[in-house]
Amino acid sequence: MTPPLRIALVVGSTREGRFGPTVARWFEAVAAARTDIELTVADLADADLPAHWTTDLTPRGRAFVEHLAGADAYVVLTPEYNHSFPASLKQAIDITGPVWRRKPVGFVSYGGLSGGLRAVEQLRPVFAELHATTLRETVSFHQFPFDETGTPHDTDTAAQAATVLLDDLHWWGHALRTARQHDETLSETA
Repeated sequence: MTPPLRIALVVGSTREGRFGPTVARWFEAVAAARTDIELTVADLADADLPAHWTTDLTPRGRAFVEHLAGADAYVVLTPEYNHSFPASLKQAIDITGPVWRRKPVGFVSYGGLSGGLRAVEQLRPVFAELHATTLRETVSFHQFPFDETGTPHDTDTAAQAATVLLDDLHWWGHALRTARQHDETLSETA
């Protein structure tokens, strides 16, 4: 039996009053209905990462990096700020650079008219440089379409988009995990 795919949902905004946790709770609930994945949340607001690049991390910072390193795949949850993604997210990606290598990355985005899709497009070349595989399928929320309970107004469409993303992430996650294991076996026998 194949073990569940370990996915880390990275909440990419640290701003006070941010909308990200609402979207994260919804996505986490959608993922919880599946038995083929194991989703955990890695919130940058709790990571205690430094404002400048360094390898000297606090215990919470090291725990954040270890959390990401243990994942087989990622979903990056990003808002769009000024046609791009938050500086805190870029800093976290840079600090944790090696953990993304040869792993798939999916995106959930939110914000304004574009639904955060411009931020996603800016993130793709960043992850390409880290040898990560970004997925075409995304989930995006335009103009914050959630009610007061944290449920999307168009629940069916949002859930369908999340299912397509998770299905694709599951396929790529298993394929790349198998390839990484093959590479490890080859290096052990060399």
